[in-house]
Amino acid sequence: MNKQQIIQRQLKHLHNIFQRLQEVFLQLPKQHRVIIISVCALLLLLLLLPTKQTEPNEQSLEIGKRYQVALPPHESDAKAIKPIEIPSLATKQLPSTDDVSNTVNSQQQSNISWQTVKVRSGDSLARIFKRLGFTAQDTYAVSTAKGKDSQLLRKINVGDTLRIANNDEKQITALEYPLSKTDTLYINLVGDSYQSHKESKTVEIREAFAYGTISTNFWNAGTTAGLTDGQIINLANIFGWDIDFALDIREDDTFQVIFEKKYVEGEYIGTGNILAAEFVNQGDLFQAVRFSDDEYYTPDGKSMRKAFLRAPVNFKYISSNFKPKRFHPIQKRWKAHRGTDYRANTGTPVVAAGNGKVTHATYNKYNGNYVFIQHGNGIVTKYLHFSKRAVKKGQRVKQGQIIGYVGSTGMSQAPHLHYEFLLNGVHRNPRTVKLPDAKPIAKKYKAAFNTLANKRLKELAGAKSALFSIKTNDKKHSTVDEDSKTNKPANQIGN
Repeated sequence: MNKQQIIQRQLKHLHNIFQRLQEVFLQLPKQHRVIIISVCALLLLLLLLPTKQTEPNEQSLEIGKRYQVALPPHESDAKAIKPIEIPSLATKQLPSTDDVSNTVNSQQQSNISWQTVKVRSGDSLARIFKRLGFTAQDTYAVSTAKGKDSQLLRKINVGDTLRIANNDEKQITALEYPLSKTDTLYINLVGDSYQSHKESKTVEIREAFAYGTISTNFWNAGTTAGLTDGQIINLANIFGWDIDFALDIREDDTFQVIFEKKYVEGEYIGTGNILAAEFVNQGDLFQAVRFSDDEYYTPDGKSMRKAFLRAPVNFKYISSNFKPKRFHPIQKRWKAHRGTDYRANTGTPVVAAGNGKVTHATYNKYNGNYVFIQHGNGIVTKYLHFSKRAVKKGQRVKQGQIIGYVGSTGMSQAPHLHYEFLLNGVHRNPRTVKLPDAKPIAKKYKAAFNTLANKRLKELAGAKSALFSIKTNDKKHSTVDEDSKTNKPANQIGN
């Protein structure tokens, strides 16, 4: 085998190595690929910079001249080894690994172009690919990429964004699909097939504090305190078994909350769980602490949750109470009103008051759209006049699950929920019946919970004290400023 054949064979071997390196490179996460490309670009720049010129008196290698280098003899060999010759520098050399990697990366960057597309109403992956000029085969290959995460492409939603890369041959080389503010789906062409994986950014949790005093209503007070709509609803749900937020709230009632704020790479992305809360209603103090089981307990470990919700809907007011005798506005006769009517806007969600099984979910001319739920211990709850039902007969539901929406179907004059509570077949007043408690904290977790509860209560007290201190100082400064304004010209204030 001559020298030229040897060189060709080595080049072919290197080519195979570089091809495998390219496959491995494309499998790396996007951040890693960016770092590698950046480092390679920096090295290339350093190689291109002019080097220090050799001084005349320094030894240098001359092109075309052969040099002999004496190697030390091996310990096991007593004979001297003949010097080996360094090939002439003018001889054609094989490219280095770094040079080839830089060349491959440079070609990838220059040959790949990205397109960003927003999902429209009625779009599917096939329709999007067709709009961008790709074939049905491309759609199939990408949507069946190796890895279970490729299935997420079947659930694209209107408004989502896809980034798609293709090379000069119009072949899709990569796809990026942001699933949320933290998760992104990546599909890359590796060799002749596509591979998928999902990457999740680290979410940083910070604790925040909010305090509010009710002057008009709870919702406005929550908004003024800086709580989101979801947090206001969650806070009402936490204390909803002890406080009737439609009838019990009074002016000067107060609340304070410790909750989570979420950040990704320093950017705020939203709120998390409520960690602890306190509500003072008509002078009575209610406190709740969230434990690792996602449930809320009183500081002594009793569950904040009752086995049943007192009211299964967020309502404006009670239009008709539970009464043994009431004049029916439509039938124009006196009859018993065995439930409570909660006035609310059409479409307001109605939830199951407790865990159970749906025994009825249908329509008739009296009840309109209605749902009956069978619970344990001989308890049945009934929900009438829905605009739309959200469950079916035989379905099992959990407390707080949406089962329908407020309406005015059947014998109804205005949008409302008619709610009934039956115990062993006897109607009871839903607003006054004694509701069974949920289970307290388990004994094996009691010590851990006590430690957590003490910490949370101290945080609530400390945050409240700090807030009052700030408000007091602000008020003092405001008073001084007002006094100063009356005694000094404007240009002398603060001197």
